[in-house]
Amino acid sequence: MPMTSSTLQPLPKLVVPVAVSLPTADIHRLREAGAQIRECYRVMSKGGVNIVGEVLKGQGTFFEMTHYPLDDVLDKDSHSQYYYHAHRGGEQEHGHFHTFLRAPAIPAELCMRNYPQASEPWPQGDQAIAHLVAIAMDAWGYPSSLFACNRWVTDESWYPAAAVISMLDNFVIDHANPSWPVNIWLSNMLVLFRPHIEALLVHRDAVIDQWQAQYPEQDIFENRQLEITGQLAISVDDWLAELEAVLV
Repeated sequence: MPMTSSTLQPLPKLVVPVAVSLPTADIHRLREAGAQIRECYRVMSKGGVNIVGEVLKGQGTFFEMTHYPLDDVLDKDSHSQYYYHAHRGGEQEHGHFHTFLRAPAIPAELCMRNYPQASEPWPQGDQAIAHLVAIAMDAWGYPSSLFACNRWVTDESWYPAAAVISMLDNFVIDHANPSWPVNIWLSNMLVLFRPHIEALLVHRDAVIDQWQAQYPEQDIFENRQLEITGQLAISVDDWLAELEAVLV
């Protein structure tokens, strides 16, 4: 899928986080999340299931673009939401999770971007919603990358990166539908890879600003040429090993 037009200047650099740059307290928090993720893998492996299989269980034929579970997953206390679907194709990705935080969990003092040239309505008030990050899954049911995307992909209210970063701690799915291990896993993925998500969000805004500067008359948020603003390959084991090496 095209990320740039033939005339667009080189995109801003997406900086890959490194464990050595993190405060020790953050490293301990990330490692605790990693331990929770590994525990989810352990109990699911014993049962012969995986993350993606649990989400699709009992949902019938798997169709591209359809949300799974069919009504999304929403924690009515934390106002966290996610769904899984596929549409990008290719051998490297089976599908991906989209994660969101909804009002009223979005603090009232956080303002969405002022964008007078918006050509489509953005969810407002008690319908406000912020996309946090997407998690791509491989054919074996394990996470392979994180990515950020343009507004037309997610139909969200667009909050600046700093605002979305401040929302990340509020994301938690604290119930067992469709699967307790899946919900624990997903909640902790946003903790373990917090530095990567922050980098993607900051880079996302830089990409949007660059496109807007080059095409000032366009509603960049609806430009189908800009879908994925940035993507980072991830490995739970590799990242945990890097974190643990810092503490040795």
